[in-house]
Amino acid sequence: MALDRKAVEGIAHLARIALSEDDVPATTAKLSGILDLIDRMQAVDTQGVAPLAHPLETTQRLRADAVTETNQREALQAIAPATEDGLYLVPRVIE
Repeated sequence: MALDRKAVEGIAHLARIALSEDDVPATTAKLSGILDLIDRMQAVDTQGVAPLAHPLETTQRLRADAVTETNQREALQAIAPATEDGLYLVPRVIE
């Protein structure tokens, strides 16, 4: 798909990009090349090809799900202004 000068100027206006007269031909060629590449990629038959989450067949290394800190709930709630049944009490802000 080839773009003309008017289309490129319209795109530049929508994107709020100021193009000088010297930049319009080069920008037109670059955008036309990008659109041609997209057309070629869409023409490729991808039936039966499973989508990939990552181009390499690797798995992420995960750490073990193990508790590493001691329970400090009582110590932290001891310094709170108000608690009840293990919960922090806060003033109501919506009436």
